[in-house]
Amino acid sequence: MKTPMRLLLALLLLAAPAWGQDAPKAAAEPAAVKDYKLGPDSLPQEGAPQGKLEGPFLFKSQILAGTVRKYWVYVPAQYTPSKPAAVLVFQDGQRAINPRGVLRVPTVLDNLIHKKEIPLAIGIFITPGQRGEEYPESLGTKNPDNRSVEYDSLGDSYARFIVEEMLPEVGKRYNLTKDPKGRAIGGASSGAIAAFTVAWERPAEFRNVISLIGSFTNLRGGHVYPELVRKSDPKPIRVFIQDGIHDNRNPANPERDWYLQNQAMVAALKEKGYDMTHVFGEGNHSDNHGGAILPEILRWIWRDYPK
Repeated sequence: MKTPMRLLLALLLLAAPAWGQDAPKAAAEPAAVKDYKLGPDSLPQEGAPQGKLEGPFLFKSQILAGTVRKYWVYVPAQYTPSKPAAVLVFQDGQRAINPRGVLRVPTVLDNLIHKKEIPLAIGIFITPGQRGEEYPESLGTKNPDNRSVEYDSLGDSYARFIVEEMLPEVGKRYNLTKDPKGRAIGGASSGAIAAFTVAWERPAEFRNVISLIGSFTNLRGGHVYPELVRKSDPKPIRVFIQDGIHDNRNPANPERDWYLQNQAMVAALKEKGYDMTHVFGEGNHSDNHGGAILPEILRWIWRDYPK
């Protein structure tokens, strides 16, 4: 049976775009994940004295009982015991010191200290804890098994470990400043929320926070930080937040969306008048972007501290 001509014309008109209107455009493609490159301040530079990286040392915590971890200490070539040194504590120390990684914190310290762009600082690079009596050499730069418990949990346990155990441990050998403005603590991902928690719980000990792709998400309740910041009196801490638009996106569950939660942290800190800045790029859940801008972050964090 043949379709009547009038019906056929009507079907064609319904299927075609209306006259004078463009056909619907395809949805815009999301921006590609950007690959951030390290700059000269993250690479060895001629004339910049190289500090020494001591360790790894094993440490068994009494506060984080039943765990063992490694730590390293970076000592600038210019260090003298007569003058207290600033302090930079970095979580996931096994990755932060990796000379082939994207953070390369000791090299950054070499260059910026040499140029007198940051104060002379001793670096303390700490791994998360491994449950048991032994720290397996096979872990390499991978995560020990107590990492999430220590880093993602709210409360003062990890802050107590840093302030009451690690600083005194390193302070046995080196003259570390007790000025909280001269102390900075940082990390990436869960290491970033851990760094923020230390300063949040102990602002009299640490005033500077470096957060790279921070896990302010509901892994162990960290999604409450934006609201906690809003409800609490401002604390005297300075915060740098870095994240990327492709960082572990989960719009259906904002509590588990890294990018949305970092945006929420920035908004809350701004609202409460914190000394805070942020950089949101086109990266994913990687240290790549944070490593590329780490020299600028350290300059900003210590911009007004005596060099």
